[in-house]
Amino acid sequence: MVALTASRNTPNKDGQLAVFPVAAGVKIFAGALVALNAAGFLVPGSVSTTLRYQGRSEDCCDNTGGADGAKTLAVRRKLAFKFANHAGDPVAQADVGNVVYIVDDQTVAKTNGTNTRSAAGKLLAVDVDGVWIE
Repeated sequence: MVALTASRNTPNKDGQLAVFPVAAGVKIFAGALVALNAAGFLVPGSVSTTLRYQGRSEDCCDNTGGADGAKTLAVRRKLAFKFANHAGDPVAQADVGNVVYIVDDQTVAKTNGTNTRSAAGKLLAVDVDGVWIE
């Protein structure tokens, strides 16, 4: 590789709305907390140590009868989203700025559940009816 010697028209992509291939055998509802599994396919949030949080699904996608990647789904990213606060492991105002963890496709928790949960993102705010994560 050689460093630039002239201006370059560098391609770009909008990182706020990305389309991902959906994992086999899953149904993802619109508004769900979604993540990539270890193979790189989109799944609804769940208790797992191998998920990589991506954001909120824009639509519903039923790939229960399809193979990995048979369908794709748009995911809204790089914004704060409001999800449910886990009653048994709740996040609090004192946790703002800390990483929170995926429990399911609409719920996050304060801890990694003794190393059973994947990170969701950083806690931005706590409301009485949910928590905001980015």
